[in-house]
Amino acid sequence: MVKGWKETYDTYRTRLKPNNKPVEAVISYLKQQYQVTQLTEPSIQKIVTDNVTMNEYYAKKLPAGKSPVSQVFTVENTGAGKNLYENQDDQFKGTDIIVGFDSESGYFMVEGSSLLRDELFVFRGLDEDDLNNFYLVSEYVECLKKSGSLDIVLTS
Repeated sequence: MVKGWKETYDTYRTRLKPNNKPVEAVISYLKQQYQVTQLTEPSIQKIVTDNVTMNEYYAKKLPAGKSPVSQVFTVENTGAGKNLYENQDDQFKGTDIIVGFDSESGYFMVEGSSLLRDELFVFRGLDEDDLNNFYLVSEYVECLKKSGSLDIVLTS
């Protein structure tokens, strides 16, 4: 798998430009596309915070002296969200779709829907650091291909 990721990286890295959107724009997009409910339980907020602080890559993205500031939402099983629930991967069937964000590092996570994860990843884009990470570039390119957006991103 690593060899394939590196091949994809080598093929596309020089053709991609930083296009990362801030977390606030991704949250706004999520709210425009889906009906969501914000979750404020400290235990849920801690999951996002821990995912940032315990992951060296994202912890390095925290500005000096800053701590993660998380926001977490559940996608409702109505409207456009209904399609996400109907097309959940087998391992997620019957579980809520949860989306978490950290405003300081730019980190986001999706539990319960690979479709939504890919959609938000394509919308958010990659920053300069991400473009030097062969795994993230490869994942991003695969998501762009699935969404039919690869040519658009490469020519913009």
